[in-house]
Amino acid sequence: MSSLKLLKLNAVRNIQQGELNLHSRLNLIHGENGSGKTSILEAIHLLSSGKSFRTSKTGSLVSVDGDELAIYAESQSGHRIGLLKPRRQAAQLKLDLESQKNWDNVARLLPVQVLDAGSFLLLEGGPKSRRRFLDWGVFHVEHGFLNHWRVTRKCIAQRNQLLKSARADEQLLQVWDRELCQAANSVDLARKTYFDRFVPVFAETYHALAGDSAVETLSLEYQRGWDPQLELETVLKNSRHQDLKYGATQNGPHRADILVTAGKSPAIDVLSRGQQKVLVSALKIAQGSLFSEAIQDRCIYLVDDLPAELDRENRAKILQKLLRLDSQLFVTSVELDSIKNCLESTPEMRTFHVERGTITD
Repeated sequence: MSSLKLLKLNAVRNIQQGELNLHSRLNLIHGENGSGKTSILEAIHLLSSGKSFRTSKTGSLVSVDGDELAIYAESQSGHRIGLLKPRRQAAQLKLDLESQKNWDNVARLLPVQVLDAGSFLLLEGGPKSRRRFLDWGVFHVEHGFLNHWRVTRKCIAQRNQLLKSARADEQLLQVWDRELCQAANSVDLARKTYFDRFVPVFAETYHALAGDSAVETLSLEYQRGWDPQLELETVLKNSRHQDLKYGATQNGPHRADILVTAGKSPAIDVLSRGQQKVLVSALKIAQGSLFSEAIQDRCIYLVDDLPAELDRENRAKILQKLLRLDSQLFVTSVELDSIKNCLESTPEMRTFHVERGTITD
């Protein structure tokens, strides 16, 4: 089971030094706003993926009084992961004392899902957020996906560079087109296969959470990024003039999206804020369920400020659904009772209080 038993932090935002001996299932973190609760979740996410879920500038996570941050963790299965991130230099990642060139191995070891205010981007943001959500699932289920995805990125970058040149070399464009089409078809197939498995799991999860408030016309639709009736090679040829005009590839797997609609309208235009949070929670929980089914493992959930914009009944449904996944949960809240009151019973757990960057249990 993917879970952490020990987490050590140094110079992570306002946390100068902290050590948490973690529970394998439920960890409640409470404290006033600005105390450092979210920084703990942010550190776990940074360790697992090399990225923050709050900012694209990872250097800003380094304490204002420090030059570099350090994060160390031990998993329940005995793996040791260490990260050193200077403010203005590349991060140094180690797994079991071996330096890592990228995050592939650690990301598979620590599959992390985030449920926070930023999760609303799945509905109100652009396609990029929804592609990332989709690709997270495909990455963990289909191991060959990552290589095909990287090839598409390389081909599109090279192709765009040619398109921006004063005299685009048609022969070179055709070379990159062929390589792009081959990789793009593999990416599309992996995405569609995953999406087809995901939809029924999501529908079951959503109706369990929403109950009588479920929007029956809610639907998800995968769009691959180019005309579904045509081969990508044909689309690239037909759109050559447009691509040259804009200096960028207008069609391809980098344009893929998931349409979330209620009837004929985008769900974001129809649902209340509370309904949106239930929907987003269902998307994230369904992805964890499918991950468990496919990998025979559990992902880690980072749930930041669960009470926000949810009444007690919906908080309880979401928390109980997460607990039934048997995943390791990290849940933050200003008031500890706002979480404890949602528990049907008192499960084994650890609680941590954070005040001005100091962590106590």
